Amino acid sequence: MREKGIIFDLDGTLWSTSAQIVPAWNEVLLRKGLPLITVEQMNSFMGKTPDMIASMMLPDIAHEKAMRVFAECVVEEDRYLERHGGVLYQGIEEALSALKKRFFLAIVSNCNEEYLDIFLDYHGMRRYFDDCETYGRTHKQKHDNIRLVIERNSLVSAVYVGDTELDQQSAEKAGIPFIWASYGFGKDIAAEHILQSISELPDTITHVL
Repeated sequence: MREKGIIFDLDGTLWSTSAQIVPAWNEVLLRKGLPLITVEQMNSFMGKTPDMIASMMLPDIAHEKAMRVFAECVVEEDRYLERHGGVLYQGIEEALSALKKRFFLAIVSNCNEEYLDIFLDYHGMRRYFDDCETYGRTHKQKHDNIRLVIERNSLVSAVYVGDTELDQQSAEKAGIPFIWASYGFGKDIAAEHILQSISELPDTITHVL
């Protein structure tokens, strides 16, 4: 059974950090005299690549400068999360513990490596996952990283679990089924398989893989 894999998105699927990290980002923006952001804006950034986030956050300044500001925000964000962690979705450990007995588990996220390490180490999640990949390490698009994980682990079949339209598109481009985590940040996504909570995944997965 372990040749079958479940690959997870991170933000909006396994945990949430948006409300926690807005103050850290706003410290950077305030120092630079730039417009502050809201939790709603942060929610819209989740799952995007750094290029996309920088453009969304600071559309009126040069992209290179916006990227430098974004990088500073990420440093402050990681410092906060290293001390406080994020918010795990209810039922995550029970679901992952049950799934790991039957499936290969991995994470593919558009975050940086440090951010993923905080999730894995602060919350004791590393024991559940067999592999992980990030945009921050490969600088590849999410569908490419999904295929990378599938190929290097010789998975016969896999499914991607995520919460945004970009996640759905990435699964389609990677040629695997998609399960929508509707409790996350994405809205009104037309998906065949839908989770109201991560606790439902052990039952839902039997209809997909």
